[in-house]
Amino acid sequence: MHIGIDVGGTHTDAVLIAGDEILASTKSLTSADIVTGVVNALTKVLEDGAATGVQIDAVMIGTTQFTNAVIERRELAEVAAIRIGLPSGDGLPPMVDWPADIKAAVGNHAYMLPGGYLYDNWPLAKFDDGKINDVLHDIKRKGLTHISIASAFSPMNPEPEIFLAKKVKEIIPDARITLSHNIGRLGILERENASILNTALLSFADRVVDAFCLAISKLGMQCPVFISQNDGTLMNANYVKKYPALTFASGPTNSLRGAFKLTGLSNAIVVDIGGTTSDIGVLQNGFPRESSAIVDIGGVRTNFRMPDINAIGLGGGSLVSSDGLTIGPQSVGHKLVDDSLVFGGDRLTATDLIVAAGGSDIGDKTKVSHLSEALVENGKKTITEMLDRAIDMMKLNSEPVPVILVGGGAVLVHVQLSTASEILRPKHAEVANAIGASIAKISGESEKMVSYQNVSREDAIAQVTQEASKRAIAAGASEKSIETVDIEETAIPYMDGSSTKLRIKVMGDVAALSTEQNIKAQEYES
Repeated sequence: MHIGIDVGGTHTDAVLIAGDEILASTKSLTSADIVTGVVNALTKVLEDGAATGVQIDAVMIGTTQFTNAVIERRELAEVAAIRIGLPSGDGLPPMVDWPADIKAAVGNHAYMLPGGYLYDNWPLAKFDDGKINDVLHDIKRKGLTHISIASAFSPMNPEPEIFLAKKVKEIIPDARITLSHNIGRLGILERENASILNTALLSFADRVVDAFCLAISKLGMQCPVFISQNDGTLMNANYVKKYPALTFASGPTNSLRGAFKLTGLSNAIVVDIGGTTSDIGVLQNGFPRESSAIVDIGGVRTNFRMPDINAIGLGGGSLVSSDGLTIGPQSVGHKLVDDSLVFGGDRLTATDLIVAAGGSDIGDKTKVSHLSEALVENGKKTITEMLDRAIDMMKLNSEPVPVILVGGGAVLVHVQLSTASEILRPKHAEVANAIGASIAKISGESEKMVSYQNVSREDAIAQVTQEASKRAIAAGASEKSIETVDIEETAIPYMDGSSTKLRIKVMGDVAALSTEQNIKAQEYES
């Protein structure tokens, strides 16, 4: 047996699964301290599934806590951001285009040092020990212990970052360090931004992960804990403490994977309707389609692997204008059970419209009987038009496609969409995100610039695959189960030597908690 949990800003969902059978599911309000909401959800599914804590083999958790921390500018530690790359890039220092409020939240401590390499391993400049010591002693004088290190083309050659990290530890032994080649892809500015955000979240990650583990131990569970990342796969708890930023956008990803599990459709559009927003994503071969664009997290440009999601301000708690022609983006959110008309409140929401239209029996229908027929019809039409427009933006052509509706707000749709060839509302759709977390595997990814004139294609793929496999094992994958799921080769015609950007992704099953596996994961992490 294993449990999948999704901790959102409004609701905490949980499912208990034995093999492929869903034994129990629940949706409860998220608590301010996280722990209480998780304990309540776990207790409910264990009771409903007639199971005890000792019977659970693993717990998989999806959370938006880290994304919300960045967006809300809270729980962020001050960071010393060191870039290795001078004399190149002097005019674009770290955090150059960040919004002022988040730059202030992480302290705006930027440093630049000579060194690093070009894509072909040609050195930019030599390290200057004197300048290194000046920078590190200034960081120590300021009392900073969270340090991000980014070097030009470090996914190609990470040695400058590794060398500087050792120097940091000599002067600041308790430093918490993120090396950018472990967190981002090629592209110095976006990779550096991702590294800084990750470093700022490290202390918060300790508290969040420890809170999850505490909630689980309170119910007598002694099983491993895994947390979902933004490509639909998992990381073990220790790995999350090092790379919390990899959880960004994991909520929509889990919903897409859950939709695949519930319907068996490998290729479809998934609409996840929550209390405040609707997330529209694309399933390709059972996994979310990745975005090829620069990803903005709280106003900061990053190059994480992220799902291609179109989010619109439509949810069960979305506020409705008096004529029904405008819905959202404002929402009552988790106050739906207090503020909406059907629950005795005084605010007209999308949920009220659907209850008045006879599409759901949530709350007290008599409290919306006064709504005019014109208002209700306008509201239904507005919801349909908003979803059709958002779905159309995600399609590759004009042909209708299968649409899977999931999330607690899926009741908002009870008419045919013009963009859909069919609409599927699977059982347990309201907790699809928790189901997606529970079925996830563990992945690893590596990206390098290679020259097929200097190394054969087979050897290059083998080298990059080995690095991706090491990362998967460090995250908790079983070494024997690892397989390559994606090879992406992009020729770079403006570079010499038949240069090709090679990106490989591998995936494996969750490893059993054996001593041997723990040792191997720790070796790869170090």
